[in-house]
Amino acid sequence: MPTEMLDRECALRIALARRVLPGIELARLVEILISRLGAPITVQALDGLSADHLKEGLERTRPADAEGPQWDERGLGMALRYLHGEREVEPPLPPLAPYSEGDLPGSLRVALASNSGERVDGHFGSCVRFLIYQVSGDTALLVDIRPTAQLDKAPERNAARAGLLGDCHLLYVESIGGPAAARVIRAGVHPIKRPGGVHAREILEELQTVLRGSPPPWLARAMGREAATLERFAAL
Repeated sequence: MPTEMLDRECALRIALARRVLPGIELARLVEILISRLGAPITVQALDGLSADHLKEGLERTRPADAEGPQWDERGLGMALRYLHGEREVEPPLPPLAPYSEGDLPGSLRVALASNSGERVDGHFGSCVRFLIYQVSGDTALLVDIRPTAQLDKAPERNAARAGLLGDCHLLYVESIGGPAAARVIRAGVHPIKRPGGVHAREILEELQTVLRGSPPPWLARAMGREAATLERFAAL
């Protein structure tokens, strides 16, 4: 069923749900819903959709060669609430801070893979966006938000995503596969896994503690400082 054949309310609900299910094309989500609810999709049918039905549909149509999770329980829950008609489900993102290159001498540029609000809750290959921060020992500024939807059809998705982060030093992700991590490293970015949907500010505060102390040699060089030891950073 083409999305233009849906009534306005159903189309809006499905489009909002797709935003929190990274890696799921809109047409594919419509097909999943038809397989569970029948056609035509109605508001009443969406209101009665259960979490189990949505999850089963997503699992059944998951590509065999998909790398890593394409959704998690938080994303499923948010998508279901959108499909049930809620509007303000996703936590709002903070505004960008004013920043010009050179404003924070000795700082690092840090990317966080995010699906919902200001959290590190995204898989590298399917997250909705990268939050970009400029971080020094005492300041952390959100300087850019880089959506990834335009990269979904790239011939080499991992390479395209890594290219989006070429000006960053660190990348925090909930998960990342080996080939993707190699791509990121070749782009000059150091990937760090932080599972559990951790809030961005918690991670940034941990990093700032390291930056105020003795960062590892490569990180100190990126900051324009002399290195002292690797031990303090090993705990991240």
